Amino acid sequence: MGFGQGPEDILTDTLSYLFGTHGLLIGTILPFLIVLTVVVFVHEMGHYLVGRWCGIGVKAFSIGFGPELFGFNDRSGTRWKLSAIPLGGYVKFAGDESVASSPVAATENMSAEERAVAFHTQPVWKRAATVFAGPAFNILLTVAIFSVFFALYGRMVADPMVAEVRPGGPAAVAGFQPGDRFISVDGDKVETFADVQRHVSARAGDSLKFVVERNGQEVNLTATPELAEQKDALGNTVKIAVIGVVNNQELGNFRRITYNPIESVGQAVRESGFIIARTGQFFSRFFAGREDKCQLGGPVKIATMAGQAASQGVDWLIQLTAMLSIGIGLLNLFPLPPLDGGHLIFYAVEAVIRRPVKPAVQEIFFRMGFLLVLGFMGFVVFNDLFACR
Repeated sequence: MGFGQGPEDILTDTLSYLFGTHGLLIGTILPFLIVLTVVVFVHEMGHYLVGRWCGIGVKAFSIGFGPELFGFNDRSGTRWKLSAIPLGGYVKFAGDESVASSPVAATENMSAEERAVAFHTQPVWKRAATVFAGPAFNILLTVAIFSVFFALYGRMVADPMVAEVRPGGPAAVAGFQPGDRFISVDGDKVETFADVQRHVSARAGDSLKFVVERNGQEVNLTATPELAEQKDALGNTVKIAVIGVVNNQELGNFRRITYNPIESVGQAVRESGFIIARTGQFFSRFFAGREDKCQLGGPVKIATMAGQAASQGVDWLIQLTAMLSIGIGLLNLFPLPPLDGGHLIFYAVEAVIRRPVKPAVQEIFFRMGFLLVLGFMGFVVFNDLFACR
């Protein structure tokens, strides 16, 4: 804003910034908050629905943290509210007052009615089911979205053919030739070129065994994928493992496969399974120091991707919602307090030793887990802002 501008000029500049093509609010933050709110709502709804099914009382269902902006009480006494900080949410169960899910008041000081619906008085399987339901609903949301997309648009596939071998690449060194048809990768049969890419893209530095068909005969080859920079569908630069082979329309027989509603669900489950397996591979390799740290992004990266997806259309934003939902679901299953997975570990121990873990012990692990989660969040935010720009 220049010197001497009047109020109308300031207003014009402000509106231009907020609502213009590159406006931060409408272009990035708003899509991010929409996606995050949907994912959080589904996660917390999983906790809520299964908890109620198990007979557990619910005091509050909040989207966001901090001061309440507005809300209402339903007939069962649950307070449904929208809170000021839109970066998460929670379900507050009856009797669940502390981070370790232990009661503030001793059980004997509760009435019979309160004990009957209190979270901590329920059998361990009910508590475990209620906690697991949040991540499970996130994964189910992803399956539901994928099912709709497969039913509406089908899938583009190509035969697993080699049309070109990049000179000097791992495939060239291994002896691949144009016209080779992939049969299996590391013992897993492949039917499409995308199947080959799935197996290769997460295995940089690993020696992989390939079986290809060449002139009617099977040929065994070994290649080690290497990281290469590529552009994803939203234009971001990403690093994925490749062996240096290319497919094309002539050999690949590119075609669209359509699915009926039942088939689309099966494909959605299969696709979600691939994502879960890929995520597990990534983190196992990451903690072993074999993955690029810049592949991990935090709120800033997710917000940027939400803005990019929104600029491409609603379909892209919905697909990003599916990916974020399954990611948050899997992250919450990590065996770290205060994540859902940490609670499940305590319940598993309780089921084995036939008594709850002592609150003091839970408190220690929750504090340690909180510091680890906080450190992880700091790491990904540092990646977003400084290390991986």
